[in-house]
Amino acid sequence: MSTTTPDLLWPRSFWSDVPDADRAGLREVLAELLGRGVLLGDEGGGRELYLLARDHYRAHVEDYLAPLALELIVDEDHSLLQARPRTESCLLLGRFDKDETLVLLTLWRLYDDEISTGSQEAVIVTVDQLWAALKVHFDQIITPEKSQIESCLARLRRHRLIRTLKPEGMTQAGELQIEVLPSLARVIPFEDLAAWQARVDTFQPMKDAAEEEEEAPPA
Repeated sequence: MSTTTPDLLWPRSFWSDVPDADRAGLREVLAELLGRGVLLGDEGGGRELYLLARDHYRAHVEDYLAPLALELIVDEDHSLLQARPRTESCLLLGRFDKDETLVLLTLWRLYDDEISTGSQEAVIVTVDQLWAALKVHFDQIITPEKSQIESCLARLRRHRLIRTLKPEGMTQAGELQIEVLPSLARVIPFEDLAAWQARVDTFQPMKDAAEEEEEAPPA
């Protein structure tokens, strides 16, 4: 007669219905969502984890995340799971430093501009394009140089907000391609461009009354 060794790491008071064969995978799903915020399920081992959670344990994961004020997003079009904060105090944006936040806001705008045209293709820009957009949207402050952008992108990549790709024959850092994932737009879900602009303006220096009067059009 064989006996099964109990899984001492598995909770006894809930999720007892999860069979032993699925427990390791469910642990990985939660680790990705809590550690990175996003689980990409369009390739590799992530595909199996995505399908496991989507098809069998969606309610389990939703219930687990709920006390943490996290909402589970199941994006079937892009095959990803995302743990999105429900409250302002949980916004992932607050965990980034200034340079990373400027890059994040600029990528949000580049993504929104592309999606607003009705494009269903992946949104891909180069570091050169990102750097140029930074200079346009944050024209009154010092923005990250191209040499600093790569370290900012590494942080966003760890959180599964972007992918990066070195095209064949790449010779300059500015040619690096950035795929903006839909998870980025959900991290800072602005209602419209006015809300985005209001956030951007918080990084720009305040204009004094004399400057505003000088820029005002004649009556």
